[in-house]
Amino acid sequence: MIRKILNVLVVFPLAIVFIVFAVANRHSVMLSFDPFDSADTALGFSLPLFVVIIATAMFGVAVGGVATWFGQYKWRRAARRNEDEARSARAQLADLRGRSQSAGQFGEPQVPALRRDDRQLAVQSPRYGAIVQDKPGATL
Repeated sequence: MIRKILNVLVVFPLAIVFIVFAVANRHSVMLSFDPFDSADTALGFSLPLFVVIIATAMFGVAVGGVATWFGQYKWRRAARRNEDEARSARAQLADLRGRSQSAGQFGEPQVPALRRDDRQLAVQSPRYGAIVQDKPGATL
């Protein structure tokens, strides 16, 4: 439903603008790649003006997308690294839970669960090391 509304409100009027632009700029222009003699037809093309403008805009969008993709490399790398660390932490937690449950089955004492008020959270800071919090949100 939303997609249909988007097509009607954005895509359809944009298509009409492109069609009107193409009809208004259909005369041919000489596009030359020879910097010394622009009249030389060996390195030139005769194209409608709207084709030149729309192709240039599409080329600009593609180059901008590639530049943005390369610029976001460090964020994608950090996301991959964080995902790997989270996967490793989940596997370690599952292993520890499995050991804890198996230790409880054989009569070995288990560590009692801490109440919410008794817990201490250690938050790792890259600059200052561990920061201990005695209550959620309170830093010591």
